Amino acid sequence: MTHIQERLLESKMTEIEQARSWSPRVISKFETLIRSGDDLSLYRINPLAFARDRAITEAESIDLFLHATRSGLFEMSWDVVCPQSGMVLDSFGALRTLKTHYVCGLCDVSGETDLDDFIEVTFTVSPQLRRIPFHDPASLSIEDFHWKLRFLGDARMPGQQVRFLDFLRGLVRGLAFLPPGTTTSLRADLGPGALAGVNVKTQAAFVVSVAGEPATAPTVLRVGYDGRRFSPSRSVIPPGPVVIDVENSGAVRGSLLLINWPPEVLAQTTKPALDFEPYMSGGMLLARHTFRRLFRSERVDEQEGLGIRQVTLLFTDLKGSTAMYERLGDLNAYALVREHFALLGATVEAHSGAIVKTIGDAVMAVFSRPTDAVSAALHMLGEIERYNSEHGDPSIILKIGAHCGPSIAVTLNENLDYFGQTVNVAARVQALADAGEICLSEALYSAPGVSGLLAGHAIVEFDAPLRGVEGNACVYRVVRS
Repeated sequence: MTHIQERLLESKMTEIEQARSWSPRVISKFETLIRSGDDLSLYRINPLAFARDRAITEAESIDLFLHATRSGLFEMSWDVVCPQSGMVLDSFGALRTLKTHYVCGLCDVSGETDLDDFIEVTFTVSPQLRRIPFHDPASLSIEDFHWKLRFLGDARMPGQQVRFLDFLRGLVRGLAFLPPGTTTSLRADLGPGALAGVNVKTQAAFVVSVAGEPATAPTVLRVGYDGRRFSPSRSVIPPGPVVIDVENSGAVRGSLLLINWPPEVLAQTTKPALDFEPYMSGGMLLARHTFRRLFRSERVDEQEGLGIRQVTLLFTDLKGSTAMYERLGDLNAYALVREHFALLGATVEAHSGAIVKTIGDAVMAVFSRPTDAVSAALHMLGEIERYNSEHGDPSIILKIGAHCGPSIAVTLNENLDYFGQTVNVAARVQALADAGEICLSEALYSAPGVSGLLAGHAIVEFDAPLRGVEGNACVYRVVRS
C-alpha cells in the first residue's frame, strides 16, 4: 500500500501552485504521479519524458520539478551515464560535488565527460513524502539492483529499436550479491569470446578469455574480491560448463554481473554510443533561469571548472548610454536601464535561457540551444521597439551579439559563470553590432535551425577582425524586419 505524508504534500503543493502561473491540469498531473505512480516511475524522473508523456511543455515540466525539489518534495541528482552501456556510473546530489571523470567496468572504458554530454539531471521523490524501495538499495532484489537501480531503461542499440538492456540480458550468465566473508558459487555455460564480471556499484571488473576446445566437465574458476578489485585465478578458460567461486574477503557486500561477450562484440575496435531519449543535461540546467534563481547556493568546485561541449552566449549593450545619462541624469537613466534589464530578463527566460550577469548597461545571457538564443535576440529587438513606441523619448537603443562553442562553467563572485574563448568571441561579436542590429558568429549562424529563424530578415555577411582570434572572422549582421 502506498503511504504518502498528506500534510506535507498538501502544504508544499500549495507553494508550488503559487510559485508561477501554470497551464491547466499541470499541477493535477503532477499530483497524480506522486499518488498513483509506481515505484520506478518516481525514481530518476526525466522531466523531458514527463512533459512528452503528459502533453505539457518542457519548460513547465522542468520548472515543476525544480520547484518541487526546492520545496522538499523531490530530490535532484546529477547522474554520470556511460554512453556505451547506459549504466549510471555515479550520482551526485549537488553541483559542487560533481566529478566528470568516469569509469565503466562493463565497457572497460574511462574518460572525461562534459556537463551537456552524458550528465543527466533527474528527480526522485523524497523519502519524507513517499518512501520507495530505491531509497534503500540494500533491500532490492538482485534483478532490481541491476536493471532498475543502475541502468537507464530507454537506451537503444545505435540506429536500432532494440533496447540495450534486452541485448545485454541475452548475454548475462549470472547475477549475485557477494556477502562479506563468504564464497558465492555460480554455474554457467559459456560460448567462445570472453567472460566479464563487474560490480556495477564500484565498477571493479575482470575479464577472462573463453577459448580453446570445449570442455565437457565443469571448469572451476576461482575469483578473489577484496572490496576494491577482482582477482581471477585463470586468464583463459575453455568454452562449456563453468563453476565460478567468488570469495569476498572485503568488509562490505559486493555484487557481480557476469557477461559472456561473443567474439563479434570483442572484435569491435570502437564501441559506439547508444541512442538515448532526450534528457535534461547538466549544461541545459545551468542555462535555465529558474534553476539559477531557486538554487543560488549551487556552485562549481572552485578547484576545477566543468566543461561544456556547446553553449550559446549572447551579449547586449545600449548605444549612446553616456549621452542618455547626461540628458536624463543618473537616477532617471538608471531607472530606465533597470526597466530594460527587466524586459531582457523576461525575454531570455521565455526562450529557455538565463541572465548570467549584467556589466554596466550590458547583459550576458546563456542558452543551451542556438535557436533559443537567436529567437530571444529577435524578440528582444521587438520588445524594445514596443517599449519605445509606448513611452516615446528617451528611447532605448539595443545592440546584440552572440556566438556558440565550448566553454567552462565556473563560479565567479559567488555566481555561476562561463569562461573561455567562446565568451570572448561572443563579446567581441556584439561590439560589431550597431543600433537595432544583431551580429552572429559564423558558428552560430550555421547551427541547425538558425537560418530558418532568420527568414525574412536582411542578412549582411562581412569579415571582421576579432581581438584574440587569428585572422578575420566571418560575421553575419541581422537587421530585424
